[in-house]
Amino acid sequence: MQNALDLSRWQTTSRAHLEPGARRFVLVLLVCALTSALMAGWLPLQVSIVTVFLFAGPHNWFELRYFLMRLPVRFGRSRNFFLAAFTGLGLLSLTYLSLPFVYQATYWSQESWSIVLASWNTLLLLWLGLLVWLRAKQKSRSNWSWVAPVLLALCSLNWLQPDLFSLAIVYVHPLIALWFLDRHLERTRPSWLRPYRRCLCLLPVLLTLMTWRLSGAQSLNDDNGLFWRITQHSGAELLPQISSHLLVSVHLFLELLHYGVWIMALTLLGPLMLGRKGSNPYPKIWDVKTVPLARHPRGFPKLVAGLLVTGLVFVVALWLGFSVDYATTRDVYFTVAIAHVLAEAPFLLRML
Repeated sequence: MQNALDLSRWQTTSRAHLEPGARRFVLVLLVCALTSALMAGWLPLQVSIVTVFLFAGPHNWFELRYFLMRLPVRFGRSRNFFLAAFTGLGLLSLTYLSLPFVYQATYWSQESWSIVLASWNTLLLLWLGLLVWLRAKQKSRSNWSWVAPVLLALCSLNWLQPDLFSLAIVYVHPLIALWFLDRHLERTRPSWLRPYRRCLCLLPVLLTLMTWRLSGAQSLNDDNGLFWRITQHSGAELLPQISSHLLVSVHLFLELLHYGVWIMALTLLGPLMLGRKGSNPYPKIWDVKTVPLARHPRGFPKLVAGLLVTGLVFVVALWLGFSVDYATTRDVYFTVAIAHVLAEAPFLLRML
C-alpha cells in the first residue's frame, strides 16, 4: 500500500515538473501557427520568397541529421526494408529529375505527358505499398490490411487526374512533418502528446478561416517570372476557379509549419524545454558524436561527418544561387527536393 502511494506521489510530482515545459511548448506552437497564418495571408508572394531563401536549405540539413539519428548501425531484420527503401528512393528520384530534360527533348502531347506523370505516381504508390508490406512483417501485431485498398483507390484517382494528384502531394507533404513530431513526442515526451494533438485541432480552424477570408480575394499579380512560378507551384493553372491568393497563402502557411517543425521543434525538444537549469539543449547539432551511427564503435563517424558537411555546402550553395538567380535556383531546388520528400516515407514507417 505504501509503495502504491509513493508511486502515485511520484507520478503527480513528475506531471507537475513537466507542466511548465508543456505549457511553454503549447504556447510556442500557438504563436507560431497564428503568426504563420497571418503572414501567409497578408503578403504571400513576398513572404514566400523570403521563407524559401532563408529556410529551404537549412531545413533539409536538419532533416538529414534527424534521419541519421534514426538510422540503425546494423540493419539486421530490417535489411530488406532499408534495401527496398534506398533502392526505390534512388530510382524514383533519378526518374523524376530526368523528366524536365525529357520534356525539353521531346514533342509529346499533353496526354502523353499525363500518362508519364501518372506512371511515375503509380510507381511511387507501389513503392510505398512495398515498404508498408515489409514493415508489417516486422510489426505482426499491427493491422496494416487497410493500406492495400487505400493505395489502390489512390492509384485510380491518380490515373483520373495525374496533375491534381501531384498537386495534392505538394500540399500533403508539409503535413508529414507534424506526423514526425507526433511520433517523436510519443517516444520522448509522452506527457506532451495530448496537448500537442489538441493544438493540431487549430489547424483546420485556421485553414477554414483562411479559405473564408481569401476565397473571394483578387488573384495575385503574377506578371513577372518569379511570381508566376510561385503561383504555378501552388496550383493556380490547374485550379483557375480558385483565387491564386488563397492557393499561395495556404501552401505557404503549410510550408512555414513544415520548416518550423524541422528547424525548431525537433531540434529544441530537449532538457532546455523542460526548464532544467544548467542543462544544455539536446541534441547538440554541431557534435557528430551525438549521432548513434557515428558514436557506435562499429559506426561510421567519417561518413556521417562528410554527409553533414556536404549538407552545409549545399545550404551555402543554395543561398548563393538564390542571391544570383532566385527564380532558376528555386526551380532547381523544388525539383531536387523530391529526394527528401521520398526519404521521409521509410523513416516515418519505422517510427510507427
